[in-house]
Amino acid sequence: MKQPHILIIEDDEDILELEEYHLQKEGYEVTGILSPKKLYELLDQESIDLLIVDRNLGSSEGSEVVEQLRKDGYSIPVIFVSAKARSDQIEEGFLRGGDDYLVKPFNMNELLLRVRSLLKRAGSCLSPVIVHKEISLNIQTREVAIDNLDISLSRLEFDLLHYFMLNAKRAINRDELLEEVWRSECEKLAKTVNVAINRLQKKIDPDRSKGYIQAIRGIGYMFE
Repeated sequence: MKQPHILIIEDDEDILELEEYHLQKEGYEVTGILSPKKLYELLDQESIDLLIVDRNLGSSEGSEVVEQLRKDGYSIPVIFVSAKARSDQIEEGFLRGGDDYLVKPFNMNELLLRVRSLLKRAGSCLSPVIVHKEISLNIQTREVAIDNLDISLSRLEFDLLHYFMLNAKRAINRDELLEEVWRSECEKLAKTVNVAINRLQKKIDPDRSKGYIQAIRGIGYMFE
């Protein structure tokens, strides 16, 4: 099942990167843009399930952009994120077509909860199953299957595979794996990463014919 695709319009590059990171970590497909200039082009090219829109977009006002979208017939759910916090400003956001409103600064967990809730109401709830080529991984049941055959993985191997699948086709170094999977920055664990990856590789690709995990010299690994 396809994961919901979220489009973020945010002119603060640091905030945009932070939102992208946390949403992708939750398993969503995410596209981020710094202005609404390419919005209609993206909506024509991609199937977008949710918009997260800042109201202060330099030369544009996010709620006016959404108001025009509604006039043009687009019904995609919208969450406004904005420093405009007065009650009349929040009301204005809803009247112009917003479905939810989050005032800056906000807690990232609150954004994730609102995203999940709005997608659920819109009938596009995040599937617990992530699929990559022949591999399917169920986040809720922690089951993994390859070519419809169940594979038994340890807790660490499951978490490692999950992280690889969320970051497929991206070079990942050992420090990142230690921090995100092991939740540790201890240098002594560097060899443990290699051991765990070798064990995972033997379970998901015993004859190395699939080539899922590639070692990138001087960097780390890439999941293909």
